Amino acid sequence: MGKKKWIVTVMLIFVLTATCGMSVCAAGTGDVAGAIQGTWEEASGQIKTVVNKVVFPAIDLILAVFFFAKLGTAYFDYRKHGQFEWAAPAILFACLVFTLTAPSYIWTILGM
Repeated sequence: MGKKKWIVTVMLIFVLTATCGMSVCAAGTGDVAGAIQGTWEEASGQIKTVVNKVVFPAIDLILAVFFFAKLGTAYFDYRKHGQFEWAAPAILFACLVFTLTAPSYIWTILGM
């Protein structure tokens, strides 16, 4: 029974490799760099769209929540001790401003 399972497993791996594996061609000329560059040019627009519409808003949301939570805890510490600690809210606010404005200039810095 063990040998039969081994043969079935090997055949299953072979079939999955044959159906899911894709052969890589460099446009018939062997120009691998050109194939990679063409793929990147096609995908870069989609990458920019996803980053601008999903990644940056998610980071902005997380930073905004942390900023307001830290601002609240700093206020309660102020009421308790009489001294307001500005460092953490200021850093979070600077990061929030940076990520809110990043989509307008980040792609020119990266050369896309």
